[in-house]
Amino acid sequence: MKCTQIDLGDIFAIRTFGYARVSTSQQSLDSQVKALKAEGVKTNRIFTDKVTGTKMDREGLQMLRLKIEEGDVILIKKLDRLGRDTSDMIQLIKEFDEMGVAIRFLDDGLSTEGTMGQMIVTILSAVAQAERQRILERTNEGRLEAKSRGVKFGRKPSVDKEKVLALREQGIGATDISRILNIARSSVYKVLQMSQKRYLE
Repeated sequence: MKCTQIDLGDIFAIRTFGYARVSTSQQSLDSQVKALKAEGVKTNRIFTDKVTGTKMDREGLQMLRLKIEEGDVILIKKLDRLGRDTSDMIQLIKEFDEMGVAIRFLDDGLSTEGTMGQMIVTILSAVAQAERQRILERTNEGRLEAKSRGVKFGRKPSVDKEKVLALREQGIGATDISRILNIARSSVYKVLQMSQKRYLE
């Protein structure tokens, strides 16, 4: 009986995948793909996208998600190739980390593998949280400043056409109607013009 020799290295070898992205269709992926191949990533395991990093539904990224399994490693040339936005990028790093998939950023010398890798994930998560908090604070500050200048938030008042026409029939001008009903003067003119057009028809 002939026995087939099995290379245990093949069984336990870590599968590596590659991901490359450029922001526009005019840019080339060649340098990123070449770097990934130089690290031993097979062509059929390299996934690419030619879209802005803010789009989380990237086709290449989605295909990568379907292929990877726990224990796999994703190679990416630079940190900003995963996503242009810091928050989205860190969200993806955390997502892959929860799947048991590590990421190595070649040019940055960073990896999410091991104890140091977990520390990096934790730090990046804290950075993302701080950024979200900073954005929220800036938004609230902007709203308060706008309110102090008299800017009103919320839905614009709806235009009651019947009231506009009724006030107009009483001889009240467009400016006064807009003030009484708390609507834009342009809205008043629009109602009056539409009413006049229907009358002429």
